Amino acid sequence: MQKMLFEQECIIIPPFRTQLLKWVGNKQRFAHEIASYFPHDFQAYYEPFLGSGAVLATLSPKRAIASDIFPPLVEIWQTLHDSPETLKQWYAERWEATAKGDKIEEYERIKASYNQSPNGADLLFLCRSCYGGVVRFRKADGYMSTPCGIHNPIHPFSFSKRVDQWYQRTKGTSFRLADYREMMRHADPGDLIYCDPPYAHSQGILYGAQSFNLSELLDIIDDCKKRGVFVALSIDGKKKSGQQLCDLPIPDDLFEREIFLNCGASMLKRFQMEGKTLDEHHVADRLLLTY
Repeated sequence: MQKMLFEQECIIIPPFRTQLLKWVGNKQRFAHEIASYFPHDFQAYYEPFLGSGAVLATLSPKRAIASDIFPPLVEIWQTLHDSPETLKQWYAERWEATAKGDKIEEYERIKASYNQSPNGADLLFLCRSCYGGVVRFRKADGYMSTPCGIHNPIHPFSFSKRVDQWYQRTKGTSFRLADYREMMRHADPGDLIYCDPPYAHSQGILYGAQSFNLSELLDIIDDCKKRGVFVALSIDGKKKSGQQLCDLPIPDDLFEREIFLNCGASMLKRFQMEGKTLDEHHVADRLLLTY
């Protein structure tokens, strides 16, 4: 497998740094670097671990199928596609409640509403207002436990402008509630799949992460490669300021290229260490390409 630096053999993709959702593992800051390694020509674009959709919006493909297994999250994306004004209303109603009342009490009320009946409207506001933007879930029952953040969530006017931008950039995308196995098997030769699954070394608190099996994903990537589907995989790279390479069961002949992208300080470490020095916790993502 050939190791490469970012400056080599890539196309220029302009950065798009406007987040819609705050999410663990959000790739917004360096999504343009990831997309710069995509094939120059491909057919449909697939993103079967959608999360915050950073790479999707940065690439803004003409035809895309984006999916996730988390119903409240998919509800947010489908509402963006079908009724962006509804998305704006969801956020504004909850923002106004926290602005007029006690911020923490209103946040806890919204969190309780979500935990009683998980839904996209509550999750949308919680992910933008929770501590550190780290939406964590209890393994036993999916309970969302992150406390209220110290920051003030953005104003509904600013959020509304973001919704308009994201609506335009994802107009060609079909959002689906589906398992990654199902979606990847639908891809045709010449299509591109970008995978950003839960990271084994850092993201065990995410929905579905506790039961995620990387070896099974690698088997499906192998099948896609044999069928002529391009696959790019973001996965654990280096931690402890780049000194420690995460050990993963990656077959030697599956990927043609390996690139390390500097991600800065770990988002989860920011949450866990609460302001302590993060000098020893800078990480580098590993981008693996089957082409």
